[in-house]
Amino acid sequence: MTAGLRDTLAEGRFAVTAELGPPRGADPDVLTRKAELLRGWVDAVNVTDNQGAKVRMSSLGAAVVVQRSGVAPVMQLTCRDRNRMALQSDLLAAGALGIPHVLLLTGDHPKLGDHPDAKPVFDLDGVQLTWLARTLRDGMLMSGAKLTTAPRWLIGTVENPFAPPRSHRADRLAKKVAAGAEFVQTQYVFDVPVFARWMARLRDLGVTERCAVLPGVGPIRSTRMLEFLRTAVPGVHVPSEVDSRFRGVPADRVGEAGLRLCAETIQELAEIPGVAGVHVMAFGFEHGVPEILERAGIGPRRAALADVATVPTTAEGSGDAR
Repeated sequence: MTAGLRDTLAEGRFAVTAELGPPRGADPDVLTRKAELLRGWVDAVNVTDNQGAKVRMSSLGAAVVVQRSGVAPVMQLTCRDRNRMALQSDLLAAGALGIPHVLLLTGDHPKLGDHPDAKPVFDLDGVQLTWLARTLRDGMLMSGAKLTTAPRWLIGTVENPFAPPRSHRADRLAKKVAAGAEFVQTQYVFDVPVFARWMARLRDLGVTERCAVLPGVGPIRSTRMLEFLRTAVPGVHVPSEVDSRFRGVPADRVGEAGLRLCAETIQELAEIPGVAGVHVMAFGFEHGVPEILERAGIGPRRAALADVATVPTTAEGSGDAR
């Protein structure tokens, strides 16, 4: 297993996380295969919680499968489906099972998913859930009762620098950090100059000194995906120069152009003060993540390289170096 996001951030190294959606079924091999594609290249993978309000394997169960595959999971947990009692139970279970990182968010409304008539819970919101997680880690339930053993996971949150009103987004993240968030992953970043101004505001607020910022990136794989991002994903801003860059590209070359843009974006983001790493969102394209990182000048994780160095080089002792 890689050292994990916590260790990478503590050592001041450039962190890489990726997204891994649980299957719509009970087959753990789906997760194992995806995790294998990312193992050695990322510090941790996000295991989503009924992403898009569509029912899938639970994030807790899927995170355990991913961890057994040798990849450090980031277990997402939303407020949509659980009241404060269930949220605390799942967080404690994650701690008991050794899940090293949790990512806490409000969650999409059920009306947007495949069970639009389901009753939403939203007993807490994302900021309150972040505070609750910190309270648990400090050894206390929300009720004030003391825990016998406190969990030890790293607490994460999400933010969208491009959602309106943009002027409030840095302050909103500052509230989450005050509540206990230690790392944040953002929505896709295609407009680096706007993101850089957001980062400047975070630095002014002292947020980057207390919270690791991992901007979201991802490859545009087709003109259809580009149009979807431009028109159907709330808070995603695709500037005109990016749109124009793809409009003249033949259909069979769009994927290559998308890989190139993603790698360039990572390089530009890495130069912004306060950026601690990147979060790569390549849904269904996990096998392409290593190439994206290599193009951006980011090699395998240090722990993976150490594993390779310990493998015997003789034919008699050779084996799987992963």
